[in-house]
Amino acid sequence: MKTFSEKAVLAYLLYSLITFGLFHSATALPITLNDDPLPPATALEVAMHPDALNPYPSKPRVRFRNDGTFKITVFADLHFGENPWDEWGPQQDINSTALMRRVLADEEPDYVVLNGDLITGENTFRQNSTHLIDEIVKPLNEARIPFSSTHGNHDNEPNITHMEEIQREQLVASLSYTRTAPPGVGGESGPGTYWVPVYRRMSDPTPILILWFFDSRGGFSPGPNSTPVPDWVDESVAGWIQEQTKLMDLAWGPANAARGALAFMLQSGLNSTKDPGLNADVLGSGSTQATTKPSNIGEDLAFWRALNGNVKNLHAVFSGHDHGNESCVREPTEDVIFCFSKHSGYGGYSDAGWGHGVRNILFSSPEPGDAVETWIRLENGTTRARVMLNAGYD
Repeated sequence: MKTFSEKAVLAYLLYSLITFGLFHSATALPITLNDDPLPPATALEVAMHPDALNPYPSKPRVRFRNDGTFKITVFADLHFGENPWDEWGPQQDINSTALMRRVLADEEPDYVVLNGDLITGENTFRQNSTHLIDEIVKPLNEARIPFSSTHGNHDNEPNITHMEEIQREQLVASLSYTRTAPPGVGGESGPGTYWVPVYRRMSDPTPILILWFFDSRGGFSPGPNSTPVPDWVDESVAGWIQEQTKLMDLAWGPANAARGALAFMLQSGLNSTKDPGLNADVLGSGSTQATTKPSNIGEDLAFWRALNGNVKNLHAVFSGHDHGNESCVREPTEDVIFCFSKHSGYGGYSDAGWGHGVRNILFSSPEPGDAVETWIRLENGTTRARVMLNAGYD
């Protein structure tokens, strides 16, 4: 009687599952590394070789510290490139760079997120707009800190696009983990949707935390006949979330007690009015800069349902855009903790009393069920709005 190895049996079972459509994208799932797609990974390949799902095989693994902690510092709404024709504009970029260097030296984060509106694209000159990315990432390159970016409405303008910023960042920053979504995911002018795995230890075969990054688009299309771009996460991202989480479960096991998650985006259909923290913007006032602002969460609904229905242990979603808001709240419509980032850059609208700073996010443990601490740190070192995000928050 002929016998089969356990590996062969597993392969046959997975082939049967794929054949009957349980993994609808099993035949070819392109994974992108920078701009170049890796060879398509099938569900069968992922199950047999879990690291086939790793989108960064040539980069250092992002991991927790040996003491079990992991700190993320978020710089939001940097708005480089304002008024390049006078002295005021370049001085704001100098001020923002100084803030970045001071915060990085003081906080010593394990990872950095540049959360949207990196450049005020309507003010820049077309011929050198992408070189502002060089200025933005220089402090990160100097400090040798891995990082990711999201992009927003001011990053899509006739003189700059999300794709151009991503491509430049990948060119000049070796520790950039920003990448692009597969073709067909993200909608018009929204290529920057992706995820980054974080490991408990360097040698672990599976990640303990997933950082999700979503492109909320907005702004205007490039070229002389510029038109408004929708300013919400495209509905195509919903199917991509379902696809990716199925592959993660197949490669690494169910996420229920095995992996945590955070999400970052610039603008959102969700709103917050909850203290502690600065709440100086009338809700949506920052969003009035956007071009096709939704009247409610309707345009984002497919995305939010896919995010909440498929991404387990989602600690919170972090958004910029409203420069005068800093608070965290459990949003009742979609039951997700939603936190505004802190306006970091000296460019962009502001008020004398708001200050400039960052949002810090600290994991004291890699366990997905443990609380995550977050707070606002101002440039001068003052901290405020310190809260613990957990299942009982708000």
